[in-house]
Amino acid sequence: KINTQLPPADDLRKTFEKFGISNDSRIVIYYGKDWYSPTTRVFFTLDYLGLAGRASILDGGMKAWINAGKPTTAEIRTPAPGKLTVSPKQALVAEADWLKTRLNDSSTSVVDARATEFFDGTSVGFKPRGGHIQGAKSVPFDSLINEDGFFKSDADLDRILTDAGVDRADEIVSYCHVGQQATVVYFAARRLGYDVRVYDGSFEEWSERRDLPVDDPKKD
Repeated sequence: KINTQLPPADDLRKTFEKFGISNDSRIVIYYGKDWYSPTTRVFFTLDYLGLAGRASILDGGMKAWINAGKPTTAEIRTPAPGKLTVSPKQALVAEADWLKTRLNDSSTSVVDARATEFFDGTSVGFKPRGGHIQGAKSVPFDSLINEDGFFKSDADLDRILTDAGVDRADEIVSYCHVGQQATVVYFAARRLGYDVRVYDGSFEEWSERRDLPVDDPKKD
């Protein structure tokens, strides 16, 4: 198990309860500077627990909040514990063996959210193999966000996915290095109404398993 994969739902429930979150809470997630993927990872986790209907991401993050002249504080408050009942959505999380059976299915689009240098095998990093999951399409996570830190418009997001070869009728499975950048694609696709899930083990797991096929343009 990759150490960034989702922990048991009950552990997540206890963690969010410590932050004062209950089933009737309104949850707003925001990022400082350019921490888009940790923010969307929190959203994905809340969605997995069945709480996405109570959660939003502050578009533009802390920078946009400050630029709009909104109040800030340095005070750190300890919240009263919340009370959560969670309903995990297992269908939002793809497993490697399931994904392997879908690689040749034309109705499934596997989307690689990593930078192009990893997708094309130029950079391998610390992975056993370079390249990408067989047949995957490249949509670098940061291509979905404008320079000002706001997500691109729905029309632009849709165009980026379409240009990458994703059809609106497809089931999207996003992945990255360890399942964090993939959630930026997840959030954008979900916002547009696509059917999307995250391969949480991502390329860290896939590259280690020799039974799982990889396309490595640098070796072709």
